[in-house]
Amino acid sequence: MSRDRMEAFSDGVLAIVITIMVLKLKPPESISFSALKNNFPTFLAYVLSYLYVGIYWANHHHLIYMLESVSGRLLWKNLHWIFWMSLIPTGTEWLGLNPLKELPTLLYGIILFMCAISYNMLQREVIKISGQNSAIANSIGRDIKGKTSIICYGISIISSFFLPILSYIIYFVIALMWVVPDTRIEKANREI
Repeated sequence: MSRDRMEAFSDGVLAIVITIMVLKLKPPESISFSALKNNFPTFLAYVLSYLYVGIYWANHHHLIYMLESVSGRLLWKNLHWIFWMSLIPTGTEWLGLNPLKELPTLLYGIILFMCAISYNMLQREVIKISGQNSAIANSIGRDIKGKTSIICYGISIISSFFLPILSYIIYFVIALMWVVPDTRIEKANREI
């Protein structure tokens, strides 16, 4: 199978994820600031999740672009990652409807944690296929940002039981950390 087919499938799933999230957004029940204020947590959860899906989409594109072909193992690791990504709309809706509550914050953290773990597994498979001395392996290096994110998601899961606001802060900080593009992979892509 070509990398283009796997990337097109992944792109389609991520487009559906965003579509489901936006369809869950409801307009305020009345024309007032209080009604708008009531919808703000849901909108904020949507913005955060949209950022995450966008970040993963861009990074996935750069990662897969580095491949010449895909293996069966890579397809399954990609499906594993897509599974966790497909749960983002559910976590987003529950989080938005129940701001600062422990269980929705916990579920959202678990989903983000598993998205990061599964993406890390996908990334390692791409490196395995490409070789330890490949451009992608050299670009990713020790993946400090990825490993830091996983640790922070673990902390957010624990803090969701005691201090959900800390979990929210962690989610936003990680998203902001990843919004800054990783120029190493873009540079490696230009060299191919």
